[in-house]
Amino acid sequence: MNLAYDYPVLGAFWTVMWIFLWVLWIVLLFRIIGDIFRDDTLGGWGKTGWLVFVVLLPFLGVFVYVLARGRSMGDREVRHAQARQRAFDDYVRETADTGAKPGNEADQLAKLSEIRSRGDITDAEFQRAKEKILH
Repeated sequence: MNLAYDYPVLGAFWTVMWIFLWVLWIVLLFRIIGDIFRDDTLGGWGKTGWLVFVVLLPFLGVFVYVLARGRSMGDREVRHAQARQRAFDDYVRETADTGAKPGNEADQLAKLSEIRSRGDITDAEFQRAKEKILH
């Protein structure tokens, strides 16, 4: 019968440490695989070579990749984050500017008159909405 006190505290510490290091290594492995695919400077054969090396000899491949390309890996991550931020900013700017585009008032007035012609709003509501659009 195994009891909890048969497993020493130092053994539990080492077990937790090894599990943590294993999970850390798995995360690093997937991050490196993502970096291999994201790298625009590598050609197809270069990506294939690194991928085969990292998959077939995982521990050695990860360490060699980090030693050989670790600095540029960080630079690529920063460039990728900046590109995502620019794309998001452009999207927000484009979305926010839709109300200020020239000609948009005409589209809104056309939709408003269509709604009035269907009888969904009264003439007074149409006039109020038209004033809001034009001012």
